[in-house]
Amino acid sequence: MSPVDVSGAQMRRFWDRRAREDAFYFVDNRLRYGHPDLDRFWAEGERDLDTLLDAVGASVSADDSIVDIGCGVGRLTRPLALRAAEVWAVDVSAEMLERARHYNGELANVHWTLGDGESLTGIGDASVDGCVSHVVFQHIPSGAVVLEYVREIGRVLKPGGWAAFQISNDPVVHRPPGRVARARHAVTAALRRSPRGQANPAWLGTAIDLDDLRRAAADGGLEIERIVGEGTQFCLVGVRRAGGPG
Repeated sequence: MSPVDVSGAQMRRFWDRRAREDAFYFVDNRLRYGHPDLDRFWAEGERDLDTLLDAVGASVSADDSIVDIGCGVGRLTRPLALRAAEVWAVDVSAEMLERARHYNGELANVHWTLGDGESLTGIGDASVDGCVSHVVFQHIPSGAVVLEYVREIGRVLKPGGWAAFQISNDPVVHRPPGRVARARHAVTAALRRSPRGQANPAWLGTAIDLDDLRRAAADGGLEIERIVGEGTQFCLVGVRRAGGPG
């Protein structure tokens, strides 16, 4: 299967399976597979949010409406909801969202939203102050879909609104494993000693060329203010929607 052939529906099926297998690990694979430390999981979410925002010079205000793209079980949604007026938490996986609602039931200002894996449909034009996404776009197999999300960010942001997101800019990390490694992993995964799906395009994802990113941002009416980590898997990008107060 070519990466560009992976549809939003296929992405949903893949991530629904991963949510049932071990949602916390697949949101943050720094955790021990099958034995997640939930205190660490939530604490790392807040730290990763701060790292992302600080790197690109963004901040969340108490009256902001924020979109969390690829929210998973709400790892970044939780600290965002404590800082902003409301959060649109979007994910392609209904199973992830079910768990997000369970673990974050006290968050009354979050709209848990099932996405199509290809756009921000359902969020109005020029309706939000900020967008955040972390360790999400790197798993999307189609670069064209990632770039469409960037244009969609431009569509939903208010004039002067900002976005802070992570992409991969390192093609090496997205190469599929070799035959021997795949065979070895298939055995350990079948025994439930290691995670499934590691060679699936929906996990491997793709790297994004920064010139393509710049063009997509311009198409969406966005100005790139900062890029940190060029050439790496954790390339952090800060953009702003044109037309805000001067």
